[in-house]
Amino acid sequence: MNTAGLLQILPFVAMFAIMWFLLIRPAQKRQKATKTMQSSLKRGDKVITIGGLHGTIDAVDDTSVFLKVNDGTTLQFDRQAVGRVVDSSVAL
Repeated sequence: MNTAGLLQILPFVAMFAIMWFLLIRPAQKRQKATKTMQSSLKRGDKVITIGGLHGTIDAVDDTSVFLKVNDGTTLQFDRQAVGRVVDSSVAL
């Protein structure tokens, strides 16, 4: 391959590298962090679901979590429905 051929390919390689570092890599990091958070859920964690429901984890099994909400009601959700764990020092 001659230098002219390399110069024609260089913009595509640069564009792929930019897309990798700006879009793909951060998305993979967020996905890995979310999966780690969802696999480490335990009883007593205060969480917010992706739908915005605030609650405390009452029980955990392989695929779901049971959230106790403010009025004492227990609701069952898939683990994937947990959006984030709230710091225990923050009151719900």
